[in-house]
Amino acid sequence: MGKLWTVIRREYVERVRSKWFVIVTLFGPLFFGSIMVLPGYLSVRAMREARVANIRIIDATGAGLGARVARRLAPTPLQGEAQAMAAVDTVAPADVTATEAALLDEIQARTLVGVLTVDAATLQAGTARYMGRNAGSVGEVQAIESAIKQALLGSGMEAAGIATEQADALLRLRVRVSAERVTDEGKGGSGLANTIFGFGVAFLLYFSIVFYGQAILRGVLEEKTTRVAEVIVASVKPDILLAGKVIGVGSVGLTQQIVWLASGIGFYTQRSRIFSLLGMEGMPPIPMPSIEAPVLAALVLFFLLGYTLYASLFAAVGAMVGSQEEAQQAAQPVIMLLVFSIIFAQPVLTNPTSRLAEAMSWIPFSAPIIMPMRMTATPVSWTEITLSLLGVALASAACVWLAARIYRVGLLMYGKRPGLGELLRWIRQA
Repeated sequence: MGKLWTVIRREYVERVRSKWFVIVTLFGPLFFGSIMVLPGYLSVRAMREARVANIRIIDATGAGLGARVARRLAPTPLQGEAQAMAAVDTVAPADVTATEAALLDEIQARTLVGVLTVDAATLQAGTARYMGRNAGSVGEVQAIESAIKQALLGSGMEAAGIATEQADALLRLRVRVSAERVTDEGKGGSGLANTIFGFGVAFLLYFSIVFYGQAILRGVLEEKTTRVAEVIVASVKPDILLAGKVIGVGSVGLTQQIVWLASGIGFYTQRSRIFSLLGMEGMPPIPMPSIEAPVLAALVLFFLLGYTLYASLFAAVGAMVGSQEEAQQAAQPVIMLLVFSIIFAQPVLTNPTSRLAEAMSWIPFSAPIIMPMRMTATPVSWTEITLSLLGVALASAACVWLAARIYRVGLLMYGKRPGLGELLRWIRQA
């Protein structure tokens, strides 16, 4: 036990003292906080600084649709400012081509940004034409499409006898549904918050496996290529060395994630002050997930077992190869197992009760990533959770056993990478 602790301490201290660990640990929360807050801040600022794009509207409908579209495109004016709207040219259908040609020259001369044409086809089929320098901007084109749609709906409502004010009120109507989970114990909090939390747990495990699993691989490979392993194995059994590496490097990841979690809690508790400093008043409340203690314990077990499973495989890969190039190739099957799991995250979150989600929860290599998302998004029976945990535990034990036997032989083997037959011989002889 003393030798195992020595290996764990060595792996932990060596990595924690690294300047890159300090940089990533300290600046990681700043980075993730920035990508969470910055888009909202920029959106609010863009809305405040929004102005009518310098476009012209050619209206050949004869029904005043162009003026309606211009009103929908006009941004809300700032205090003390008059509402600015795009200019509208009402023309006969026969004059549309000539008008477009004349305005095209203005676009090329940069006095106009674009020209929107609405005609009889817009009224009948909802089609319109736009040409401009910003035609490649998906957001602006979608804004134009939305304005035309609202204008057509408003026109149809007025034709049906609905007053203009009532039509505008209906078009501005927004519906928001507050979804709350219900479990066997009762109400379970915000469904969206739980779904986001489940995805966060799955992504955290994925990140930990990719980053720290490959750190184990590189550490084993470095010790093997520099012949340090020969000295270490003389005093420590390979099995203890493997266990120390997996636990030590895993403890480094756990330390980093505890720091990130504490930073996340601090950010959440101070979110109102942070948003206020950025000028983002009236931000909607951010609901916290409601996770029962048994579910939280199951999530931790999935996390630990999943990390152990993949970390042992990466350690075995490091013992098999003799160079960094070979390591990249040999690690591909392990990485593909991870990719296979994470690509199904969106379908599982969309429908966590589907057959696909259930099947992925039973596969030991994908269960540590898929099952946490299902457990937090929708109630899952404890029988299914227990059996899935048991499957992951058995797979982890089998991978650790295989990795230990490969590690025991491969750590002192040099030369070309072993084939499948030779690996089987290593396992039998170890």
